[in-house]
Amino acid sequence: MNPTIVFVSQIQEDEVEAWLVTLKAALPDYDIVLFGDLAKSQYDEIDVAIVANPNPVELASLPNLKWVQSLWAGVERLLSDMPEAKFEIVRMTDPQLGLSMAEAVLAWTLYLHRDMPLYAKQQKTKMWLQHPLPLASERNVGLLGLGKLGQMAAMALKKQGFNVMGWSRTKAELEGIEIFSGPEGLDEMLVKTDILVVLLPLTAETNGLLNQDKLAKLPKDASLINFARGPIVEESALLDLLNKGYLKHAVLDVFATEPLPAGSPLWSDDKITVLPHISAPTNIKTASKIAADNIKRFRETGEVPDFIKRSRGY
Repeated sequence: MNPTIVFVSQIQEDEVEAWLVTLKAALPDYDIVLFGDLAKSQYDEIDVAIVANPNPVELASLPNLKWVQSLWAGVERLLSDMPEAKFEIVRMTDPQLGLSMAEAVLAWTLYLHRDMPLYAKQQKTKMWLQHPLPLASERNVGLLGLGKLGQMAAMALKKQGFNVMGWSRTKAELEGIEIFSGPEGLDEMLVKTDILVVLLPLTAETNGLLNQDKLAKLPKDASLINFARGPIVEESALLDLLNKGYLKHAVLDVFATEPLPAGSPLWSDDKITVLPHISAPTNIKTASKIAADNIKRFRETGEVPDFIKRSRGY
């Protein structure tokens, strides 16, 4: 009999089916079963689960669960929903995610660098007006977060010719990139940043990090890209500084509530570009292979893959 792996998810039915097909192809020697199709007599047997927006009640009903393989890079919701869970959480660390994020950071940095929001606004009024274009080397791009995604984004920006800076909680080194760390380092970088890119995990320390005081340290006409988590940026402060004309534009891919409610003022503000959480989507094929490799290795060695440190939140 093949060992059973349970798939616990609340994503849409067509997405579930796509994942199941690909996961089963990557794990042909395992039975991958939806939680709803799992017999209660099997609950005690399950020690590994694959999860995508899982129902905490379902996970809590598996008493011998040792670890879960998340199909997403972000696991804040799971940590929040199940703070006392005894199982470990393994986030999706897919090199393709890094490539996708670096591509998105470069694309939307260029969008701001080339003043695309302004030209889109001019088109609506049939205005033919050209504006000076600074060199990429004259544009200071600051990255908040220098994990794997941040490092790959930094190198992509550097290759394009931008003057790239980075900030991390603790000291770091990255060739050709000016690095800042700690609270004082954050302020030092912000005052020099023309385009700020947020790639931090959401933790107790980063929740509300970019408040009125921090955002106001950016130079006038600076812009913001948030590809991390919505609550890191204080929405009311951002709107205030945009509407006052102090900040120029914001590209937002993440929000405190997703999908973004229809009544949100962010939708109609022409100084904000709203994206539906698309900056670095998980690739089903590459992520399924990584999940499969992690599970196979666990079965062979008994070792749980590198997991989230709950005290840090990532």
